[in-house]
Amino acid sequence: MNGGGDHNKDEGREAYVAGRDTGRRLGATDIGQGLGERATLVQFSSAFCQPCRATRRVLADVASMIPGVAHVEIDAEDHLELVRELRVLKTPTVLVLDAHGRVVRRAAGQPRKADVIAALGEAV
Repeated sequence: MNGGGDHNKDEGREAYVAGRDTGRRLGATDIGQGLGERATLVQFSSAFCQPCRATRRVLADVASMIPGVAHVEIDAEDHLELVRELRVLKTPTVLVLDAHGRVVRRAAGQPRKADVIAALGEAV
């Protein structure tokens, strides 16, 4: 998900689509808790999203493996203003933040653990 192009052609498919972001910085007031010391994995989810549950497990596992990495899950329906600002078009959407809260990577769909670890390489 890169902010442009046709987002509907793969509708219904839960592929992990990676992309770079604009460098927007998020802080504790945006995500509801403090940032990780090295990086933060921000997951936008919705209540009935099956891939969101699997994504939660993957991100929590990665965050527990890598010191200084936090995982924050945000209910998209409860944070519509932030969802619109960040152009979150589907759930799950994952943002990888560096230590300063800058969005360095983003992806939509259920990630593989290896992809998350690779994306963290840009943030830490």
